[in-house]
Amino acid sequence: FIGATTENPSFEVVGALLSRAQVYVLKSLTPDELGLLMQRALHELPQLKLLEGVGPMLAAYADGDARKLLNLLEQLDTAARTAQVEAIDTAFVENALAQSLRRFDKGGEAFYDQISALHKSVRGSAPDAALYWLVRMLDGGADPRYLGRRLIRMASEDIGLADPRALGITLDAVATYERLGSPEGELALAEACLYLACAPKSNAAYVAYNAARAFVQANPSNDVPIHLRNAPTKLMKELGYGRAYRYAHDEPEAYAAGERYFPDDITEQHFYQPTPRGLEGKIADKLAHLRALDDEAGEA
Repeated sequence: FIGATTENPSFEVVGALLSRAQVYVLKSLTPDELGLLMQRALHELPQLKLLEGVGPMLAAYADGDARKLLNLLEQLDTAARTAQVEAIDTAFVENALAQSLRRFDKGGEAFYDQISALHKSVRGSAPDAALYWLVRMLDGGADPRYLGRRLIRMASEDIGLADPRALGITLDAVATYERLGSPEGELALAEACLYLACAPKSNAAYVAYNAARAFVQANPSNDVPIHLRNAPTKLMKELGYGRAYRYAHDEPEAYAAGERYFPDDITEQHFYQPTPRGLEGKIADKLAHLRALDDEAGEA
């Protein structure tokens, strides 16, 4: 049998069937190819006369889709006969055709390809490309709220503590969109997108979180050390909960050098490895200083 789909078969066809099928990928037509198709179609519609500039406009409306181009020509033919227009110019096209939505499906391959391109443009510090993909998705009908959530994810995953302001700016942009709606609120999303693309990059928090999750899942649930436990009752205090806890604010530099915060059966872990970029450069210096204090306390 022969099947055709505009969706990615990896998403839409069951694996057992896909493994027994030969997949042929049909790519979008180029403007030149659409032009050839248009010439063939006009031979079948001899009464339809297109003036200069209309062909490229229709190719842009079709956005690489042959079926869409043929539908547009049929719509123009009907509109021209209804209006008794002999030659079609660009103004007639704009009036006759509703605004064309770009080729964009909200749950298929094009959707995920474009959000991937947006994310990678932000990560790659390419503000112009990031803005292009954001606007293209908005133009194609993507939910601005979804794009806002993705920008929040980028702020956490790809900027992190290299510029902690990025997350706040993005949250403010999403809140602004919620208040203003489209189209005014979309400008706030664009501003956040540009800020994220221009901000210093670090995935250290993302890597640290994943490392901590993997460590927790691979190790048993060790008890909380006695000195770190809460002691709200007399009995808990008598059992030693919270005893010998060192209150950091009472220590030099507000740091209890040598104090342990992991369970007793777990060696000291260093999940978070800050980068030298942005604020994380200062964080790295601070952590190095604190660990030096720990070493001195251990030697004393």
